[in-house]
Amino acid sequence: MAEVKSPTKAEPASSAESAQDDRRDLLEHSREFLDFFWDIAKPEQETRLQATEKLLEYLRTRPSGSEMKYALKRLITGLGMGREAARPCYSLALAQLLQSFEDIPLCSILTQIQGKYNLQTANKTMLRPALFAHLFGVLALFQSGRLVKDQEALMKSVKLLNSLCHHNNHLQGQPLKVLVDILSKVPESMFEEILPKVLKDDLKVILGSPKYLELFLLAQQRVPAKLESLVGSVDLFSEETIPSLVSVLKTAAKSGRKEQKLPDVTLSLLRLSLKENKFTLFWKEVVEQGLLKKLSWSTSYMCFHLMGASLPLLSEEQPKLVMRGDLIRHFGEHTVISKPQNLFRFMPEITKYVSIFLEGCQDDPKRQFAMVVAFTSITNQGLPVMPTFWNVTRLLSSEALQNYVAWLRDMFLQPDLDSLVDFSTTNQKRAQDASINVPERSVLRLRKWITHRLVSLVDLHLEKDDAVVDQIARFCLFHAFFKTKKATPQIPETKQHFSFPLDNRNRSVIISSFFSLLQTLSMKFRQSPDSNESRKPWTYCLVQFADMLLNHSRNVTLVTPFTTQQRQAWDQMMSILKELEANSSETRSIAFQHLLLLVGLHLFKSPTESCDVLGDIQTCIKKSMEQNPRRSRSKAKVSQEPVWVDVMVEILLSLLAQPSNLMRQVVRNVFAHICPHLTPRGLQLILAVLIPETNEDEDDNMVVTDDTNEKQLEHGQDEDSDSEDDKDNKNSDSDDSNGGAESEEEDRDKDVQPGFRQRLMEVLQAGNALGGVDSEDEEEELGDEAMMALDQNLSSLFAKQKLHIEARREEKNKLLKEKKLRRDFQIRVLDLIEVLVTKQPEHPLVLELLEPLLSIIQHNMRSKGSSKQEQDLLHKTARIFMHHLCRARHYCRDVGPCAEALHAQVERLVQRAGSQTDTSVALYCFNASLYLLRVLKGSTAKKHQDGQTLQGGDTKSEPKDPEAQATNCLDLNFVTRVYSAALESLLTKRNSPLTVPMFLSLFSRYPVICKNLLPILLQHVADPLRPCHQAQACTLLQKTLSARELRVCFEDAEWEQLIGQVLEKVAQTLHTLGEAQSKGEHQRELSTLELLNSLFRTVNHEKLSVDLTSLLGMLQSKQQKLQQNLKQGNHSSGSNRLYDLYWQAMRMLGVQRPKSEKKNAKDIPSDSQSPISKKRKKKGFLPETKKRKKLKSKDTTPEKDAASGQDVVMADATPAAAGKDQPPSTGKKKRKRGKANTPSQVNGTPVTKSPAPNNPTLSPSTPAKTPKLQKKKEKLSQVNGATPVSPIEPEGKKHYQKALPTKEVLRKTPQSALPRKRARLSLISRSPSLFQSGVKKRKVARRKVQTP
Repeated sequence: MAEVKSPTKAEPASSAESAQDDRRDLLEHSREFLDFFWDIAKPEQETRLQATEKLLEYLRTRPSGSEMKYALKRLITGLGMGREAARPCYSLALAQLLQSFEDIPLCSILTQIQGKYNLQTANKTMLRPALFAHLFGVLALFQSGRLVKDQEALMKSVKLLNSLCHHNNHLQGQPLKVLVDILSKVPESMFEEILPKVLKDDLKVILGSPKYLELFLLAQQRVPAKLESLVGSVDLFSEETIPSLVSVLKTAAKSGRKEQKLPDVTLSLLRLSLKENKFTLFWKEVVEQGLLKKLSWSTSYMCFHLMGASLPLLSEEQPKLVMRGDLIRHFGEHTVISKPQNLFRFMPEITKYVSIFLEGCQDDPKRQFAMVVAFTSITNQGLPVMPTFWNVTRLLSSEALQNYVAWLRDMFLQPDLDSLVDFSTTNQKRAQDASINVPERSVLRLRKWITHRLVSLVDLHLEKDDAVVDQIARFCLFHAFFKTKKATPQIPETKQHFSFPLDNRNRSVIISSFFSLLQTLSMKFRQSPDSNESRKPWTYCLVQFADMLLNHSRNVTLVTPFTTQQRQAWDQMMSILKELEANSSETRSIAFQHLLLLVGLHLFKSPTESCDVLGDIQTCIKKSMEQNPRRSRSKAKVSQEPVWVDVMVEILLSLLAQPSNLMRQVVRNVFAHICPHLTPRGLQLILAVLIPETNEDEDDNMVVTDDTNEKQLEHGQDEDSDSEDDKDNKNSDSDDSNGGAESEEEDRDKDVQPGFRQRLMEVLQAGNALGGVDSEDEEEELGDEAMMALDQNLSSLFAKQKLHIEARREEKNKLLKEKKLRRDFQIRVLDLIEVLVTKQPEHPLVLELLEPLLSIIQHNMRSKGSSKQEQDLLHKTARIFMHHLCRARHYCRDVGPCAEALHAQVERLVQRAGSQTDTSVALYCFNASLYLLRVLKGSTAKKHQDGQTLQGGDTKSEPKDPEAQATNCLDLNFVTRVYSAALESLLTKRNSPLTVPMFLSLFSRYPVICKNLLPILLQHVADPLRPCHQAQACTLLQKTLSARELRVCFEDAEWEQLIGQVLEKVAQTLHTLGEAQSKGEHQRELSTLELLNSLFRTVNHEKLSVDLTSLLGMLQSKQQKLQQNLKQGNHSSGSNRLYDLYWQAMRMLGVQRPKSEKKNAKDIPSDSQSPISKKRKKKGFLPETKKRKKLKSKDTTPEKDAASGQDVVMADATPAAAGKDQPPSTGKKKRKRGKANTPSQVNGTPVTKSPAPNNPTLSPSTPAKTPKLQKKKEKLSQVNGATPVSPIEPEGKKHYQKALPTKEVLRKTPQSALPRKRARLSLISRSPSLFQSGVKKRKVARRKVQTP
């Protein structure tokens, strides 16, 4: 191991020498080693830990090198860095280093720290970093675990920490904290030796600082004899020391405010009080009488933390002192007044403390029960402050839970308000309302909370303890709907008596809690004690209990007694349940049983409505059970009656009208079981609610109930009159407050009756109040009686007008409320559609949902309403339509009988899409037509089932399987005619709602239809009427021809003929290349070139024999025009893109793109003639050795020139701007240009054979080529087999181009073609010419040419 020798004497060295040594050290080490120290100071913890581990591994391989010395130097330097976050990182790294290398003496580290950061010589600026460097240095020695073993280093560290304690302004008591941590780990003998040096014998000093008091408590715990000899006998809980304890604890609370945790000195005092049996004195005098007198947030939170931390430490009697004192009332008030968004809310912290306590005493249910009861007893005027759903109750054991439920039940029946720790907030005390402080109000609040807590216990312990769930469910059911006449041992609930009578408000709370409990228990089963018996639903157990109560009429009676008809319905329901229980294996029986149980329990809440529904359900169940297809009797009678499924659908719709989540859940579950039997009439009943045209005008189809109206009727006439008075007051107040607003005045003027102004004029004329010419005389003639009569007439008139306005407002509010209820009902009814589509996607009735759902989407998108309900309805409908219907993997298979109707529906949907004004609605209609195509086409092969569409579909690929062929009901000619009309609309209509992606989706799924629509696209490619439509046709052709699915539909000869026809059409369009004047024409040119490049790639990949001579000549003739447009900046936003696409096409024809012209710096005129500018110019110049030498024609080597030329061609062949419609890349990365906006060379030189070696350069900007390079280019052109004419030759000189040979190329079958991505990448490896005879790489071709 390496030993680091510490200097015995600090020798002064000059700053220059030290800086030189540092530079030498940096040069000696690698970059990887130096990066460790940068990563150590980063804020990410994982990065710091990894850097420290890598540093230690690096040093273990070189323990005796200079790296160890440098590492210690860098880590010690980092202890005093200016960044506060970096100091602990370097301290931890130094600690791990000292822990790994134990041969390094700790005293040498202290010496180096004191040498690097000298406190005596440090100036004011460097004093703070020096202090922290010493502190973190000692902390690093302690964290290494070696400081306790090294006595010399320990003494030096203690001495250093004592000296640092005087700098409290910077360190703020941190040295004493480190000292306490060190002394808690040292042996007792060493503790006794160090204690006199760190602790003074003055009690005032000890009680003046939290750190000194903590050190005193540590010494009293470890070395009490030495402490007594040093300080003497000290009683911290005497009357003289308690005020000092209170002040020092408040100081500790303020210092630990940022950490938001209990200070260590407070916890040590608590443990000392428990050890000396003075906890009562400590809690009453120090906490309640001292800390709670003058409250502050920091002190309150420290007391709350102290209360939570003391819970596991207290004995059986001591928690009563804590949980029933002033502190717990203060905690309750804090819980009530603190808002949920408050950062200092203590409820999460107390939850953690209680969870720790309950986990620690799982074997002691009495302590658990006492703790939960204590927190439940904290009430604010009868209402417990703890939440009803408290997650810590999960930790209760079975015995503690049963005791707690029994306590809650007894407290509900006979509330003991004196046993509660009740309090009132400051605002409540100021109010002093006598009606609030009555016991009845506290009992009502307490019982309401208890019912909610019981329901929450069921949610938390449903799977654990069935006995507790059964007790709670029976308790809620009995006291919600029954009352005791005479106690009986058969019913334990009859023995429960109320000390305060149960009024209607308490009972309504229990009823609502019971049905929320049913929402939890509705789909759960009770664990059967006998394994042989089948498990029964909890609702069935509750119905049996209710039936038992009804049968004990002598002992129990209903709060609202049943009529004879209602009791008969109940008895009939019980008999049907027994029959269904016998057929419990059928899913239909399970659904009916579930529905009967829930509606039967609702019979107690609303007997009249539930009795009618229950009767209808029973009738439906009987018919469904008696239904037998073999029976042939009474067919006429059966046909006249509605099917039981239709009646059941009506019942489910009526249940959905109730604003109950429980009923909504039940209806979904039941409908999932009966939807396989759904009839068209039942579906129409559902759609009648959803279709906007019917439900806006005819409100008789739905009856939506509201709980608020029912509650108002229950309260009686008095509350109705009070509510009407309140409404009048509110209306009058609103009229007074909004009278000055102009908008309100306009609204008020709208409500004015047409004859109101006329009647007002008549009243004023009758009273002679209208002034004319002699208005002053007339006003003088009016007497007091006339004025009184006029006032009375005016007041009566305006009173009638006010009543009219209020009636109009009430009517408007009523209509808005009805509309809101109707939208809510429609959202709930959509659940049935969703269930049908997801559970039965192969049902034939699913096909009838397309147009109604489209009508809902179209109506909601057209409507101006933007309320949340309408948005939710729209989003839910769209989600069902797209995700669950159109994209479903399963669909209807048997569509033979309705094939003709489905074809007509496809035509309607496509026409509907074309007639829309909104593109999004048109997209929904178009997707619906594609879904119908998939249904009509069916599965043409077994491997294409589960939603996979056929990739190709020619007449040759018809399915051979007769069964699969029967499933294909698609009339190809009819569908082609429909979509051809839609495509014509897209390519001729100015603002067509149809889009290119719609048809791309059609073509990718059904390539046979695409093959039939290609003539229309070819026709519109060369159509000069609308440039934008030409661009769309080119885009469609480009995306379509590159698809593999379409290639399968063509024979090789047909495909080659098609490519030739497309090239002819493109050639016609390219005659106007470079002459674009509008944006549409420019887009047409871009799309045409993209299509041309795609065709060239297809020809090159499939090696088609197509004559491209005319295209080459035409493109060469357009080069001059394109370069001129690029220089002039016409359509500059896309001119570079157009130029790049042009040269991409030329490159595929064998013409290389010329390099861009670079201007010589000497030719650029200089404007800086003044001496000032010359100085600035010289100041920014590079030295001659750093300048890049310009490549000139004389100095250029053939290798460099050839390589650079090749790179430029490949780079320029790639499009410069990556856009949405950009053709696919050729697989090679684009090189960055020096100047992005520099225009390209005016004239390009194709790769041709030079006519003579002495010919001068045709373009002045073309760089000269060496003979070797020219030979190389000649060989390349020979390989390509073409000698095209240079487009830059003068007009007087003309070279004749030879005929381009077209050779037959061996074709591969379409099935053996490579994927598109691989084909694109392979273009790089081929020759840039499309006229080559082989497919080998360029290098292989060059080798063949070079070999003789």
